Amino acid sequence: ASTKIFRVIIMGAPGSGKGTVSARITKSFALKHISSGDILRANINSQTVIFPNTQLFREYYMVKLVPDDVISRLILKDLRALENSSWLLDGFPRTVAQAEALEDAYSADSVVNLDVPFQTIKQRLTSRWTHLPSGRVYNTDFNPPKVPGLDDVTGEPLVQRDDDSPTRRLKSYETQTEPVLEFYRCKGVLQTFSGTETNKIWPHVEAFLHVKL
Repeated sequence: ASTKIFRVIIMGAPGSGKGTVSARITKSFALKHISSGDILRANINSQTVIFPNTQLFREYYMVKLVPDDVISRLILKDLRALENSSWLLDGFPRTVAQAEALEDAYSADSVVNLDVPFQTIKQRLTSRWTHLPSGRVYNTDFNPPKVPGLDDVTGEPLVQRDDDSPTRRLKSYETQTEPVLEFYRCKGVLQTFSGTETNKIWPHVEAFLHVKL
């Protein structure tokens, strides 16, 4: 990894493989991984002023209704603690308003966009199960739990989230996040990687970041 501070955003529709690629990026390039989902869960579980009770988990996080100003405030607070570090931002920004709030504080050096066909994502999402308290995600096709229906760590039941309907999630992604891609395309920092298999997309992402770093 370079000593230069390098800031990357990873984007992609639900089921595009962002989690796997993010883990590989942070391991290969020693970037700090900032996940909006992890930040939300931490604030909900600790019952912060923003999320004073866990009922708001269902009302906000589960249905993706966290207001732009709230999530922007949470993310920027964590990023300020990494002022002199290189990082990979995952799950934020999701809207142009969030992208503008981020840009006012930090400019991304690169935005990695994973472009995976709808049919591939549809198949992945229908096989996707989640442990809600931790956010751990399993896939019955390629990353199944050790015991069907149960979380590997806690043994608690897994659920298939209501918003894991492929059509619903992809439509939401299109309407909200596609304009964000255009935002970064206009800034000249967007790089799109297309494919149907994460293991085939990853070498291209890795090679690109080696050049950038």
